Amino acid sequence: MRNLSKYFVCLLGAFVLLLTSPVAFGDTLKVCASCPYTSVKQAVSLAKAGDVVLVDGGVYQEAGIEITQPIRLIGQNNPVIDGNNSGQIITVSSDNVTVQGFTLQNVATSYTRDDAAIRVRQQNNIRILSNTILKTYYGIYLQYSEGIVIKDNVVKGENVGKTESSLGNAIHIYKTDDVQIIGNEVQGHRDGIYLETVKNSTVERNVSHQNSRYGLHFMFSDGNAYTHNTFRRNGAGVAVMYTTNVRMEHNTFEDNWGAASYGLLLKEINNSVIYNNVFRRNTTGIHMESSSRLDFRHNDFERNGWAIKLMTTCIDDTFRLNNFTGNSFDISTNGNAQHNYFEHNYWDKYTGYDLDKDGIGDVPYRPVSLYAMLVERVPPSVMLMRSFMVDLLDNMERVLPSIIPQNLMDERPLMKKIDHDNNREFVQNLRQTASAPWRER
Repeated sequence: MRNLSKYFVCLLGAFVLLLTSPVAFGDTLKVCASCPYTSVKQAVSLAKAGDVVLVDGGVYQEAGIEITQPIRLIGQNNPVIDGNNSGQIITVSSDNVTVQGFTLQNVATSYTRDDAAIRVRQQNNIRILSNTILKTYYGIYLQYSEGIVIKDNVVKGENVGKTESSLGNAIHIYKTDDVQIIGNEVQGHRDGIYLETVKNSTVERNVSHQNSRYGLHFMFSDGNAYTHNTFRRNGAGVAVMYTTNVRMEHNTFEDNWGAASYGLLLKEINNSVIYNNVFRRNTTGIHMESSSRLDFRHNDFERNGWAIKLMTTCIDDTFRLNNFTGNSFDISTNGNAQHNYFEHNYWDKYTGYDLDKDGIGDVPYRPVSLYAMLVERVPPSVMLMRSFMVDLLDNMERVLPSIIPQNLMDERPLMKKIDHDNNREFVQNLRQTASAPWRER
């Protein structure tokens, strides 16, 4: 009994020590007009490991704030830190840092320094949460780091009347792994979200719109997932380059219009899946070059100029259970050689029949028209669209194909548009009767 009492006394003492330990919980340094600290930079420079720097509402004309200790920099009542275009606002030079709840604004273009509202270099376990970043060159810039969360931020630049070279990216990630970019709104920059050499990361529930170049741009970034994002009215929607093992699911690509614009560019990407996405009102829904072993399933292509431009350098790609409705051209290509597979897609231009009433057309559908190939080779011929002569040539080519790729066809087109949420039993039956095996990833 005596030993048990000693045990509880020791346990209580340890608990009291934990509660009072400055290392475990730290102090709170308050910043406001009437507080002991009136400068964010001053409070941050004096903070020790585990401290919280709590900044109250107001406008703080400051830049060059460097965080060198594992602290939390927290804003309450929406404090504004105005950099006055005099350089970088916050530089994180420590692991285990949180920056939350601020409006950060006014960082000038800096071609040699790439100044940002928040810059992180060679640090781990950083959380950037619920900030508003306005009129900056780069918004959030990370490099050589790991274990990053960028969540619920709004990053808005001003790209009207500016060249791409004078604009930075809203969220810029370089050689940084295990990143979560979740629930952010980014606009008015060169690229909304830029990732280069980034692995095992997630881009989820972001809205990227009205950026001059790409809504999302990533290169050499394997093993990542991009889900439930919206890419709207960008110079081009998303560019995926030199990458493998990517998941792109439940994204919306819409209203990305321009002479060289598209919803999604795939260049030298392989072993990846593109599921349950919507491509709506883009000049080109998907443009594909030198990409292989990609699986496209349950996507909707609605009212695009071109639904898919599939170059002959793409091989072993599979298109199943996709809807093509209201597109000027469903599929376009630049040659006769094709080594890809189409089956069980819905095409609103399909005029075949279904005598056995199994929901599958009895004659194949060739989604590439003679006119589509003519426009690919002679772009000005797009002016002849919807003319009687073009319709006549296309109908003749369908009956006696001689120019369009003979092996680019959907041999088992669907008669009705696919309801991706409620046709599970029908889809399961299609799996069992498919003429080629389904890839499972």
